[in-house]
Amino acid sequence: MKKQIAIGIDVGGSHASCAAFDLTEKRLITESISHISLNNQGSKTEVIDGFVTLIQTCVGKLSAESLVGIGIAMPGPFDYEKGIGLFTGENAKFQCLNKVNVESELKERLNLPEIPVRFINDATAFAIGEYFLGQLKGCKHTLAITLGTGLGSAFLSDGIPVIVDEKVPENGCIWHLPFENGIADDYFSTRGLVNRYFERTGTKLKGVKELADLSKENSMALELFNDFGEKLALFLAPWIKSFQVEAIVFGGNISKASHLFNDTMNEQFKKEGLLVKINYSELQESAAFVGGAQLLNEEFWSLVKSQLKYM
Repeated sequence: MKKQIAIGIDVGGSHASCAAFDLTEKRLITESISHISLNNQGSKTEVIDGFVTLIQTCVGKLSAESLVGIGIAMPGPFDYEKGIGLFTGENAKFQCLNKVNVESELKERLNLPEIPVRFINDATAFAIGEYFLGQLKGCKHTLAITLGTGLGSAFLSDGIPVIVDEKVPENGCIWHLPFENGIADDYFSTRGLVNRYFERTGTKLKGVKELADLSKENSMALELFNDFGEKLALFLAPWIKSFQVEAIVFGGNISKASHLFNDTMNEQFKKEGLLVKINYSELQESAAFVGGAQLLNEEFWSLVKSQLKYM
């Protein structure tokens, strides 16, 4: 059987990474993993050059294997169907890609006119990767959540994103939903935890790792993680019930401190009468590589492409 290799790319705010995935053997080619730094406030040329260098580096690590396409996990707002950036606003990342057809730019620069370049939301790619190769394998109704700079999420039914359905929130994601005095993204994120610590102590921390280290001897830091777990369960409970979620996977930097909030979260789930499998990603950003690469799995693509316009 002919080898089919797809490249999955994960685009973050300050870096992009990618890896090749063997669609025939269903495995990540770990030796192909490549990273570059990105300036999301840079020029169009700078950012596209970065993507091109990243892809060429990854391809250079492969032997003469057949590349069938490239799948890119991209933060929004983005026209995932047409491959065009929709980044506007004063502080928006990647404003240089606003109205830019990233797909045609990459095909031209890479001189690969026949190779498909496909796009999907980054949190959705993480979810799909976890379904194909990670903690959500074999589960029907699942929820994937990334806890980090922001609150990413995706509801899947048999691995396919569910976006337009009364059983899930508007747009099939949870970051924009009201919570306490703001929205969920303000509370369940790095800045949420760091800001709450600052409000209570007057000390500004760099990030969650610092807060997690402090929690060993600082009761205020520990209290904030306990609060995080309890409130997260309260916030998620209605949607877990509505979508009948069987399994959840958490990824992102905050999930690496799960030992500090897992117990209070599970206690709250029990109070809500919920029995749901809680998992923490082992793949982490590799899940997005796998999810991006699945866009070149033609059987999966035929099921998922109709959802892109809603992302």
